[in-house]
Amino acid sequence: MERVGFAVGYDPAMDGRNMAHWMGEAERRGYEIGFFSETIELMRDSVSSLTAIGLATERLTIGCTQITRLRTPLVMAQTAAALDELTGGRLLLAPGSCTSTHAKRHGLEPADPGLALREWVESMRAILTGERVSYSGQVVHFDDVQLGFKPARDQIPMFIPATSRKGLRIAGQIGDGVMLNAVCSPEYSANALKIVREAAEEAGRDWDSFAVYQLVNCSVEDDEQTALDAIRWEVASKLDPIQLPFIAGPKMRVGEPYFHPEDFPKFEEAWNRGGKEALIAAVPDSYIRGMTASGTPDQVKAKVQQFRDVGVQLPILRPAAAHQAERLLDLFAPG
Repeated sequence: MERVGFAVGYDPAMDGRNMAHWMGEAERRGYEIGFFSETIELMRDSVSSLTAIGLATERLTIGCTQITRLRTPLVMAQTAAALDELTGGRLLLAPGSCTSTHAKRHGLEPADPGLALREWVESMRAILTGERVSYSGQVVHFDDVQLGFKPARDQIPMFIPATSRKGLRIAGQIGDGVMLNAVCSPEYSANALKIVREAAEEAGRDWDSFAVYQLVNCSVEDDEQTALDAIRWEVASKLDPIQLPFIAGPKMRVGEPYFHPEDFPKFEEAWNRGGKEALIAAVPDSYIRGMTASGTPDQVKAKVQQFRDVGVQLPILRPAAAHQAERLLDLFAPG
């Protein structure tokens, strides 16, 4: 039986009740994990969304991204322990680095993203033991703190969501697994996993026990062009003048072949001329075909298999729109 997960969080039209409903449907079809992405675009937050999803499911592993520095390590550990308790020990947490773009949007002072990520993970793990602990790092400091309740588990899996070479190395060094990013091609994933594996093995870790998950954007329709158009907005959201340097550059340095620098001035011109709608129209089909699993059902299945073939153990599929959710769930239902 092939392992598969289902993801939500980017669709502004899908509220908490809808997300909980579709996660219940994923569980009934045998999906292994339900994952929520907390986004820089300020969609729904992870805690309220996972609460709804957790109460609507009984067996599904539930996971989410949370960006470090937007919450203190103590608050992140506290809510993680509470969600894990609420769901009977089903939580998977994906703490991600706070980039300069995140920090600017949230009005935070600059701090080294990789260093902060390491210290958040280390300190949260200490807090989640349930013991009284102190921590003194370069970014994180606290003395003599302890959760006021006994955690359901003293270890909650932490998968590191990573895109850049530095982030991928950190994932290999400290993560219980890696969560490869969405809007990436199988070619990128193959290159990324070489970096993760090298870092893990240098750290003396057993690669065979290391978990590799990836968010995969999917758009499934009877007609390929309709499918490409349905997901074009999500690819475009990575290409505006604010996002492009922090997304395209790191991916290209890892080995993403579908970004082309000669296109970037066109994207900037479109954005300045007509904002989001003009940028969406400027995205070439080749970007969507390369970095998403989009098209007819057979095309989507073939593309997801490409991610498995390069080493992704568990693809987590995110539909382009709510009307595609049931079809996508049925297409990959384990059986």
